[in-house]
Amino acid sequence: MNKLNLEFYDDYRPLYGKYRPIFKRIYEKTLKLHGITKGEFLLEVSIVDEETIQNVNRDYRGKDKVTDVISFAFNDEVPGELQIIDAPLTHLGAILICAPRAIEQATEYGHDERREFKFLFVHGLLHLLGYDHETKEDEEVMFNLQDKIIGKRGKNR
Repeated sequence: MNKLNLEFYDDYRPLYGKYRPIFKRIYEKTLKLHGITKGEFLLEVSIVDEETIQNVNRDYRGKDKVTDVISFAFNDEVPGELQIIDAPLTHLGAILICAPRAIEQATEYGHDERREFKFLFVHGLLHLLGYDHETKEDEEVMFNLQDKIIGKRGKNR
């Protein structure tokens, strides 16, 4: 059986703590859909402002601009890196969601804020699980899976 730990940090405004239980349900559903039924997992989620996400985007991705979500997989294998054998838990990684961008995009795409936060969370989580959208085919797979997890998107998202 899975033990799912979700560390939630609201560095933007305390009111976004309401998303913690929603993210936990999405997290559980996503792992279940992937057949991950045994183990202990840790995921970190931070709700941040534009300055924070821009700094992270610049410092770690070389892109000096605001973005909506960034995820960092902690279980990626890097050549020459020491591997941890029999770790007590699997640290999937960290997801940073930019609250102001999420709010703007909700308006832009014509849906509510809750939908946009759910979309950004599952999008970041799927990146941590190895999905990408570099090609049209990969994007279709990833976006169809997002729909399966959080429901059909509207005409724009």
